Amino acid sequence: MRLDRFLGNQPHLNRRDARLLLAGGRIRVDGQVARDGRVEIREFSRIELDDSVLQAGRPARYFMLHKPAGVVSSTRHEQHRTVLDLLEEPDRQDLHLAGRLDLTTTGLLLITNDGLWSRRITHPQHKLAKVYYVETAEPIDAEYIEAFACGLYFAYEDLVTQPARLETLGSHSARLTLFEGRYHQVKRMFGHFRNRVLRLHRESMGPLRLEPGLMPGQYRPLTPEEIRLI
Repeated sequence: MRLDRFLGNQPHLNRRDARLLLAGGRIRVDGQVARDGRVEIREFSRIELDDSVLQAGRPARYFMLHKPAGVVSSTRHEQHRTVLDLLEEPDRQDLHLAGRLDLTTTGLLLITNDGLWSRRITHPQHKLAKVYYVETAEPIDAEYIEAFACGLYFAYEDLVTQPARLETLGSHSARLTLFEGRYHQVKRMFGHFRNRVLRLHRESMGPLRLEPGLMPGQYRPLTPEEIRLI
């Protein structure tokens, strides 16, 4: 919310108090004097009035994880181990997934407690490219490339998929780039040709690529530069 609204909502302050405090340079946001009440603040922001802390803030956390097969992309599950179970982090219940992968699918997962950041990854309007390595039971021919580029009709949702890029790597392998994230989308797209997906691995999401040295089940914090890329 806006800083002036946050201040005006404090039990001992009103909107007029907020304007005077801002004009007097008595409010600090993340250690910097703030005079513009229109600035947007978040739950991660530390807000101070003189020597009093109005909001302590909390650290924003961002992780890259190499999801192994057999682990559920969920915060909790009764039958399977979840990706959060792989994290040795405090307050991991505050974290959520920026996009999911099927139980048998491996590869890049991004995990955070920053809802605005994760929505930039998952919201359809941003059309963030997601790249997958695919292996199939039957050969992949040129017909697939054209069909994926035009879009395929999904009867259940009554929609046509967004154009996707398919690059064949071998007779039974390809690299697929999607710009949306429908339910079991990759498997359903190849299923259109009665071709079963044997292996599915997500390599990247937008500018973020799975680190080659990160083994299945391992994770690491994102760097400040990687966070800014989204």
